[in-house]
Amino acid sequence: MLARSALVRQRPSVARRLLLQLVPARLHHSSVAATQHGGPVGNPSHRVYFSHDNVPLSPWHDIPLVANASTREYNMVCEIPRWSNAKLEVDTSTPFNPIKQDSKNGRPRYVADIFPYKGYIWNYGAFPQTFEDPDHTDRDTGCVGDSDPVDVIEVGQAVCAEGSIHRVKVLGLVALIDDGETDWKVLAIRSDDPMADRIQDIQGLETHMPGLVSATVDWFSKYKVPDGKPLNSWAFGGQAKDADYAHSVIAATHKAWSRLIHSENETGFALANTTVRTSPHYLSAGAASQKLRALTGASLGQALAASAQAPAKWHYVHNGMVTNSSA
Repeated sequence: MLARSALVRQRPSVARRLLLQLVPARLHHSSVAATQHGGPVGNPSHRVYFSHDNVPLSPWHDIPLVANASTREYNMVCEIPRWSNAKLEVDTSTPFNPIKQDSKNGRPRYVADIFPYKGYIWNYGAFPQTFEDPDHTDRDTGCVGDSDPVDVIEVGQAVCAEGSIHRVKVLGLVALIDDGETDWKVLAIRSDDPMADRIQDIQGLETHMPGLVSATVDWFSKYKVPDGKPLNSWAFGGQAKDADYAHSVIAATHKAWSRLIHSENETGFALANTTVRTSPHYLSAGAASQKLRALTGASLGQALAASAQAPAKWHYVHNGMVTNSSA
């Protein structure tokens, strides 16, 4: 099997053929329902679970990665709507992998407003059925994976809802190095966006939205500084790689997910699913519904917990430091 870094040096058609071999779609994204359990965003009990025909689904394992293999379109799960601050993510350690708000020291996490931005500057989410393997060192970045699905930055004009699923076209990617781990950020646009036919790649993105790629690198470089951390670093000097490179990364991380979902042990990851019948973690509809009722009952019991709000202040970051605070 070709390693991803070797794959990208082949003709683009090689990556395309690999894409065509990915798991075929069994569900259409429009038939998946997302339901909130527990409290609102800011409440520790907040969860968004997914289902199809009242059967629980994992947004990580059961929603197909590939939306249309011939056009190289994928399904994206939106975790965080543009302009919002709550750090929401697919929970890889809880059965059925609901979206929840990340926490630190028992408090819900929010990203800071950093001049000149407001919250997340794009719709932010993940590709299902992908996995950045922490046991694999990428040859190009020299770092291991970050143990999560591949992140997606969706640049279209609409503000997407938490838990919504969208067909997207891949434009390219940037490679953040976060705490010594490779954290791919795939740039994409919704296939139904009015600009989708005009923006086909990174060059098209620069033409029609000049400055967005550099703003993306700037935002990710600085977003942890208000929390007392240093500037983040980048592979490739922060330069974006093209769509073919991005497709090869997606294909390789899909293969890593396939190895994970078929492994006998969960090894710290919640692998319960209702569609991957060859997985030892596959559950029937009845067993999955019973398991979900137990989970959401516990979650709803915490619904009256106090809701924490995002701090209403902004930060000016210059030379790796917050300069508009006396702290």
